[in-house]
Amino acid sequence: MPGDPQNAADGGGSGSGFTRSSGMNPGGFGSDGRYGTALAVYAALFAGLLGAAFYYAKAGRLRINESRRGLLISLLLTAGLCLKLAAAPWISGYRGDIRFFTTWAKEAAHGLGSFYENSSSDYPPLYIYILYATGKIVTLPQIEPFFLTLIKLPSIIADAVTAWLLYKAASRRLPFETAILIAGFYMFNPAVLINATFWGQVDSFFTMIVVAAVLAVTRRKLGWGAFFLTLSILMKPQGIIYSPVLLFALLRTGKLGPWLKAAAIAAVTTVIVALPFSAGKNPRWLYQLYSGTVNEYPYASVNAFNLFGLLGANYENSSSIYLLFSYHVWSLIFIAAATLLSGWYYLSSRSAAFASLSALLLISGVFTFSSSMHERYLFPAAALALLAYVYFQDKRLLWMAFGFSATIFLNTYAVYYGYTSRDGHVGFLLFFSALINIALCILLVKVMHDRSRRPNALSLEAALPSGAAVSLAPGRVPLTECSSIPRTCFLVPELPLLFFLK
Repeated sequence: MPGDPQNAADGGGSGSGFTRSSGMNPGGFGSDGRYGTALAVYAALFAGLLGAAFYYAKAGRLRINESRRGLLISLLLTAGLCLKLAAAPWISGYRGDIRFFTTWAKEAAHGLGSFYENSSSDYPPLYIYILYATGKIVTLPQIEPFFLTLIKLPSIIADAVTAWLLYKAASRRLPFETAILIAGFYMFNPAVLINATFWGQVDSFFTMIVVAAVLAVTRRKLGWGAFFLTLSILMKPQGIIYSPVLLFALLRTGKLGPWLKAAAIAAVTTVIVALPFSAGKNPRWLYQLYSGTVNEYPYASVNAFNLFGLLGANYENSSSIYLLFSYHVWSLIFIAAATLLSGWYYLSSRSAAFASLSALLLISGVFTFSSSMHERYLFPAAALALLAYVYFQDKRLLWMAFGFSATIFLNTYAVYYGYTSRDGHVGFLLFFSALINIALCILLVKVMHDRSRRPNALSLEAALPSGAAVSLAPGRVPLTECSSIPRTCFLVPELPLLFFLK
């Protein structure tokens, strides 16, 4: 998979865990090593400034004129886009991945029907459409010099879209000052910046689809949830990790109709996306593509700062025995546990908003305790933690957003700049980040346990009938849950909330 070619170049470390790999050479698979210090300084400044901003917002000392709010969020997202687009051409990216994407874009432009026969790609079909468009655009002589920026552009735009989705969700439940800080948190997050603008990877695009799917489920739009979840799987096999969230929501309905509708939407979406690639192929070609991708790296860990990495099993075969079982069997046990816990708490609660917590537990639990994990697989956790905070306004979830952002950044930074090795040595970055990820997973289970025990916890937005419109009084709403929703209007203590049906 793209992002994985560094694996062929990681064997040159001295064993310290902080030695640049042999891939760090001009023309090699890794990055060129530039701007590492500047990026580290940026990350430190970001953490300090964002922490101060949230502190002042909580203390009520950050006030923004209401008439300027629309302009401010537009300026924030535009500034983020301009920053990333200005930096993108100067940063060569992770060279192995950039070469793959560049080659695939050119091959896709020659025709989707023959793409998989003529390329080395093991990516599912969805993102090939983006590469197809890129390959077509770059055929214009005046555009060709900007090929690198075009490769990065879809993910950079996806960063802004995800920040906007988080802002829209937050603006309905939180003070504007907090909502815009959440958008800024994601848009300027160093973990997000290094992935698309530096590395040139597409996890931002994938995360945008996952966030859209989870938002749809929290609003009980299960048809849309099935659509976006199917798109996520058609982009990356990791999308399967989030499928239990939709299954839990369907189980809660207790009806056959939503199951049939979701299955039909998933099937039609898959056929439409895959059809242009299917001419002359075995009907099972898509299954074989996924099967080959999933089995491509049979290792306990692939540079992931997780439990198996902490145990010194980086690039150790997943069939190797640790204690009673192989790493692969331990992985299956942990995946089952994460799925069961996620489902138990989701179904025990009465809040559709629990989908955000379930999705967060699934990705953080699978990444932290599963085999074959790559350094970037945890990437959606930062956005999902922010989304969960929006719904539940639990400070622990905000700390998780900070914590996951930090470990995602450190893991990506270490691999991008070559501070990893295959010899099983556990360096400080790996030790520190893996422990934080384990602690955050435990804390998340505690948060879900606490929240699921609250009776009659219904998300206000999820409880509204389909087609209902929400009108908020000038004051913002600190509560996101209540026990019942009347048909016309009611008062939340201290702040008026008016709900009008169309």
